[in-house]
Amino acid sequence: MTASPISPSANADLQYRPVGATDETRFEQLHTEIFPSAERGSLAVAAEIATLIRSKGEAGQACVLGLATGSSPIRVYEELVRRHREEGLDFSHVITFNLDEYYGLPRSSQSSYWYFMHEHLFDHVNVSPENIHIPRGVLPLEEVFAHCMDYEQRIKEAGGLDFQLLGIGRTGHVGFNEPGSNSRSLTRLITLDHLTRSDAAAEFNGIANVPTRALTMGIATIMQARRIVMMAWGNKKAEIVRKAVEGAPSVQTPATLLQGHPNLTMVLDTEASAQLTRIHTPWLVAPCRWDEALTRQGIIWLSRHVKKPILNLTERDYNLNGMSDLLASRGSVYQLNIDFFNTLQRTITGWPGGKPGTEGQGRPERATPHRKRVIIFSPHPDDDVISMGGTFARLIEQGHEVHVAYQVSGNIAVSDSDALRYAEFCYDLNKKMGGQNDRLPAVIAELSGSRNDLASNSKKVLDIKALIRRGEAIAGARYLGTPDEHIHFLDMPFYETGRSKKKDLGAKDIQIVRELIERIRPHQIFAAGDLADPHGTHKVCLDAILQALTQLRTDDSPAITDTWLWLYRGAWQEWALHEIEMAVPMSPRQVEQKRTAIFQHQSQKDGVVFQGEDDREFWQRAEQRNRKTAQLYNQLGLTEYAAMEAFRKQAF
Repeated sequence: MTASPISPSANADLQYRPVGATDETRFEQLHTEIFPSAERGSLAVAAEIATLIRSKGEAGQACVLGLATGSSPIRVYEELVRRHREEGLDFSHVITFNLDEYYGLPRSSQSSYWYFMHEHLFDHVNVSPENIHIPRGVLPLEEVFAHCMDYEQRIKEAGGLDFQLLGIGRTGHVGFNEPGSNSRSLTRLITLDHLTRSDAAAEFNGIANVPTRALTMGIATIMQARRIVMMAWGNKKAEIVRKAVEGAPSVQTPATLLQGHPNLTMVLDTEASAQLTRIHTPWLVAPCRWDEALTRQGIIWLSRHVKKPILNLTERDYNLNGMSDLLASRGSVYQLNIDFFNTLQRTITGWPGGKPGTEGQGRPERATPHRKRVIIFSPHPDDDVISMGGTFARLIEQGHEVHVAYQVSGNIAVSDSDALRYAEFCYDLNKKMGGQNDRLPAVIAELSGSRNDLASNSKKVLDIKALIRRGEAIAGARYLGTPDEHIHFLDMPFYETGRSKKKDLGAKDIQIVRELIERIRPHQIFAAGDLADPHGTHKVCLDAILQALTQLRTDDSPAITDTWLWLYRGAWQEWALHEIEMAVPMSPRQVEQKRTAIFQHQSQKDGVVFQGEDDREFWQRAEQRNRKTAQLYNQLGLTEYAAMEAFRKQAF
C-alpha cells in the first residue's frame, strides 16, 4: 500500500491508542488516518491537493482533479480558496471533473452541484471555465448514455485523474454509486437510495423535492485515479466507515470496492472513527493503557457483550474477551467490578442542580449553592423539551432560577401550509374585529402559490414562521413552569438566510451569547452536543457558546467563575453509556409531562419539514431513547427506571 502524503501529527491527541503494537490496524482494509476534528482533517487534505497543484505547475503539466460535493469537502475548498488568495496557489493549469450531478436539475438551481462547485470553489480561483467538467443534469433520457461515455473519454483525454476526492454516504455510496453498483461500473444514470435522498432533504426543503436519479462516475472510473482520498466526518458516518474500512468487498457497500486501490487514504475525525475496532474495542487488537476512561468503556462493553450485570462478571469473562491485562492490573475481579459499579451508580441523580447537604459524596453536580442560576441553550425552539424536558422541569421544581435561550428562530422548519393557516386566521380575526391589514393578502397569496426552484420565502413569510416557532417555544417553557422573563430569543444572525444553507458563525452571534451569559452569570449551562443534527445548526450553536466562554475565560470574567457546562443530545442521537456523566431518571408521570411539553410544538408534528431518516415523530424518538438509556443501565445491574436523560460535562 502506497504511503499517504497526509500526516496527521494530531493523532497523538487521540484518547484511546493501543501501545507498542504494530498490528493495531490489522482489521482495516483501507489505509486510515484519524484527526481530532474535521477542521484538522480538511486542512491536511487541502494541503496535499495544494502541493500536487504546485508540483504539477512547476513541471509544466496539467493537474487533473476529481472533485466531490456535499458537506464533507466544503472546508477543503475554503482552504484552497484561502491559499489561492493569500499564497498565490495557481489553478490556471488545473482541470476538474466532478463526480456527479442530480438528473433533472438545471445548473441554475441552487441545489445543483454545478451551483455548489461555483459557490464554494470555482468562482473564487483562477480555474479556466473550459477546464471545468460537471455532468449535465438536464438532457433527454435518450442522450444520457452518450453523454456519460463522452465524460469518460474527456477524463482519458485529460490524462486521467491525478487525484480523486471522495466523501462517503451512509449507504456506503461514493459519488452516487449506490448499493448494487459493481466494480466495473462507469459513468451512468442511477436511481438514488431512499436514505441518500433523506440525507439530502434539508437542501431541498423536504425529501419530496429531492431528485430520484443522478449521473455519477462509476466505481471503475474512480479506481483509475492515481490517488484517492475519502473523507468522513461526524458520528452519523461511524457505522458505515467501519463497514467500508473493515468489511469484505461487497456491492452492498460500494466503498468497500475501493479496497484494492494502491494509493487510497480514508481521512476521519474522531467521531467518524468511533466504531473502528482500534477505537471502539482497542483491547481486541493490542495491549492498552487502561486509564479511567478506557476502563469505563471496556467494562460496559464486556457487560453488554456477555449479557451479564457488572457485578456478575468473572475472571473468565475478562480473559476470554481480551481484557486479561485490565484484570491483572487490578488484582481482584470482585474489587474491579464493585468499584466500577459504584462509579456508574453515582452518575444517577434525581438532583441535576445538585442535592443540598451532599458535599463530598461524589455526585455529578455540586451541592452548593443550593439555588443555582441555570441557562438552557436550545439551538432550535424545541430542542430544550425534546432533549432534556424532564431535567428542565426538575430544575424548576427544585427551586433553581432556570433561563431558557432559544438560539435560532427555526423559521425554515415550518411548512407553508402551517404558515398559511396562521396567516388566514390572523386575516379573518382582524377582519372580524373591524381592523385592516394590507400586508396579509400578499402573504397569503405567496403561501398559496407554488414554490419556484425551492426559492426562499419572503421576509414577511419567514417572520410569520418565526412567530409560530416562538409561540410554541413559549408554550412549552411555560408548561414546565418557566416565568416569561426567563425565556430568551437570541435570533442569532448566522441562521437568518431563509434557506437550509446558513452563513458562517460571526462575531455578532458570539457576542449575543456572551452578553446573555454575562447578564445571568450562570452556575450551570446546558447546551446541545448533538452534532448529528442534519441541519448542522447544533454544531454552530455549540461553537458560539464555546467561543463565548473562551472569550470570557480569557478576559477573566466573573460571570463564569463558578460555571459548569453540561452537554445534552437531542432527537438525532444519544451519548454512549461510557460517555454519560450524569443520568437523570424520570418517573412515568415525568415522561408524560415531557411528552406534553413537546406537544406544544405543533408545527413540528405530523410531517415535519426536516424529518431526517427517522420516520418517528420527535416525541417518539426522545421517549424511546430515554427509555432505552434506562433499560441499558438496568441491564448493567442498576436500578430500573421508566426513562433517563443523559448528560456529559464539557471543559472550556
